[in-house]
Amino acid sequence: MNGDISKVWLVDKKTGGLVEASLYDGITEAHLKDVEKSWMPKLRSELQRLRATGRPHPQSSHWNWRDKVEHMRGLLAYRGFAVVHEGHTQGLMLVKTTHPCRLPIQRGKPLVYVDYLETAPWNQRELVMQPQFGGIGLVMLAAAITLSREEGFAGRIGLHSLPQAVKFYENCGMTNLGSDPSKQGLPYFEMTPEQVAAFLEK
Repeated sequence: MNGDISKVWLVDKKTGGLVEASLYDGITEAHLKDVEKSWMPKLRSELQRLRATGRPHPQSSHWNWRDKVEHMRGLLAYRGFAVVHEGHTQGLMLVKTTHPCRLPIQRGKPLVYVDYLETAPWNQRELVMQPQFGGIGLVMLAAAITLSREEGFAGRIGLHSLPQAVKFYENCGMTNLGSDPSKQGLPYFEMTPEQVAAFLEK
């Protein structure tokens, strides 16, 4: 983590306009405290409401970001990213750079693997009727692509998707390689350099 901060743009879901946010190359203690003080109370409240109505809950609702960050701390292969707007953490991502490609056309080549990606509870359609901000997942994937290029991986990225997020990654132009028995049957996705170029043009 190098601590760089860059400007990114999110979609204000109420107005449809763009708002400026900050992309942090690194997940700091301030981000983790924000998750604990802002994300968790909102998550608990919304999960209680969903249970009362019988609606499914987000499949990432059990994630503990402090544990995940502590696990990767000091490991050179891991990088963390955070998106912040209005003083609050809007999304977090952990990636690693020691993962081989599986697609036949690029099998064995290195890629940046997106280990975890999550947006704040108030931005999740599975949790709230009117999300506050959109585009966070796109910003994070673009950050993973940028890192991949910096590492000399030609923008290649890969990830395992939670079932609720499959459509999102398909809409991003990634290739779905199907269920992975070694990863609880989660579908595995990859993005080639050609798909990266198409994604960045959108």
